[in-house]
Amino acid sequence: MEQQSTRLGVEKISNLMINLCVPAFITMFAMSLYNIVDTIFVARGVGTLGVAALSIAFPIQMIMGALASTFGIGGASIISRRLGAKAIGEANRVFNHVIWLTGFFSMLMTATAFLLLDPLLRTFGATDNILSYAKDYLSVILLGSVFATFAMATNNVVRSEGNAKIAMLTMLIPAVINMILDPIFIFGLDMGIKGSAIATVIAQFTAATWLLKYYIGGKSYLTLKWIGFLPDFKVVQEIISIGLPSFIMMSSTSLMVVSINWMLLIFGGEIQIAVFGIINRVMAFVYLPITAIVQGMQPIIGYNYGAKLQGRVTQTVKLGLIGSTIIASIVWVVPVGIPELLMNIFSNDNHVIANGTNALRLVFLLAPIIGFQMVTAGLYQALGKAKTSLMLSMSRQLLFLIPFVLTLPHLYGLKGVWMSFPIADGLAFLFALIILLKDRKMLFPNLSREGCQH
Repeated sequence: MEQQSTRLGVEKISNLMINLCVPAFITMFAMSLYNIVDTIFVARGVGTLGVAALSIAFPIQMIMGALASTFGIGGASIISRRLGAKAIGEANRVFNHVIWLTGFFSMLMTATAFLLLDPLLRTFGATDNILSYAKDYLSVILLGSVFATFAMATNNVVRSEGNAKIAMLTMLIPAVINMILDPIFIFGLDMGIKGSAIATVIAQFTAATWLLKYYIGGKSYLTLKWIGFLPDFKVVQEIISIGLPSFIMMSSTSLMVVSINWMLLIFGGEIQIAVFGIINRVMAFVYLPITAIVQGMQPIIGYNYGAKLQGRVTQTVKLGLIGSTIIASIVWVVPVGIPELLMNIFSNDNHVIANGTNALRLVFLLAPIIGFQMVTAGLYQALGKAKTSLMLSMSRQLLFLIPFVLTLPHLYGLKGVWMSFPIADGLAFLFALIILLKDRKMLFPNLSREGCQH
C-alpha cells in the first residue's frame, strides 16, 4: 500500500500519467458506453418520448452526482496532499468525513426529490406526454441514489491513493452488469423505461458493495471508522471548499440542461428534447478521454505539491495540456465529420436524425479547445486553490453557455440554442488561458529547462 502512493513522488511522470489515465479512461469508457447503450435500448424499446424522459431526468441525476463529487473530489484532493506529506492519520480522518457527508446528504436529497418529484419534473421541462415516462424512470433511480453517491465519492478517494486499477474495476464491473441487464428488463421482461432504471440501480449497488469490501479488506491506507453523529466542521469546511467547484460545475450542467430543454420546447418541441438527450450522451462519450487525463493527473499534482516537488507538478501540467488538446482535436472529427452515422445509431426517427445531424455540427464546432479549459480547472482543484478552481468550473456553463442559451434563440430561433455551445467554448478557453498566464511563474518556474525531475 505504501508503494502505491509513494510512487506518485518518484516514478517517471509520463509513466504515471499512462498508469493513472488509462484505467480512468477505461472506467469512463465503460460507463459512457453504458449510457449510450441504455439510450439506444430506450429509443428502440420505448421510443422518442422515452429518450426525452431520460433528458428530463438527467438534471436530477446530475445534482446527486454533484453532491458525491463535492465530497469525493474535495476529500480526495486533501487526502492525496496529506499522503504526500506523510500525514496518514489526517488523511484517514478526512476519508471518514467523506463517508459521513455522502451518506447523510444523499439520503436527505433523495427524500426531498421524492416529495417534490412532479413539480421538479415539470420545472425541468416535462410535458404531459413525457411526465409519466420520467416518473417511472426517476422514481426507481432515486431508490438507488445512496449506492450511487457512495460509489462515486469513495472511488475518487481510491484514485487519490494512486490505486487506479481498483477505481477502474469499481466502475467497469457494474457497467458490464448494467449493459447485460438492460435488454433483459426492457425487452425480456417488457418493463420499458422502468426496466432500464432497475438495471442501473442493481449496477450501482454492485459498485458500492465492491468498494465497501475494498476498504474493509484492508487493501487501502484508509480504514472505515465511525466519526460520531456530528462531524468536525473544520474538516467539513475544507472538504466542501475544495469540492465546491465540482458541485457548481455539475449543478450548472443540470441548470444548463434545464435551460436548454425549456428553449428547445419553446422553439422546437418534444423531438428537440430527444435530440438533445442524444447529443448529451455523445458529448459525455467524446470528452471522456480528456476527463480521464484530468482524473489521472490530479493525484500526481496533489501528492507532489504536498511533497514540495514543483518540477514534477510542472511536468504533469504540461503533459496534461498537450495530451488533452491532441485528443480533443482527434475526437472532434467524429461528430463534425459523420454526424448522420451517430444519429442513426441512436434513433430510427427521421426527424430526430435530421435535426440531430445539424445540431451536432454546431455543438462540436470548437471542441478541440475544450481540453485546455478542463485541464486548467482540474489543475487548480488538485492544488487546493478553491477560488480559482471555482471560477474556472463556473465559466463555460454558468457564466457563458446558459446566458447565450437563454438569449440567442430569441434572435436565431432553434439554431441559437446550438450556436451557444461553440461561443461558450471559445470564451471559456480565453478565460482559462488568462488565468494560466497570470500564474505562469508559479506553475512553470523552469519553463526554459525541459529536464525537470522525473
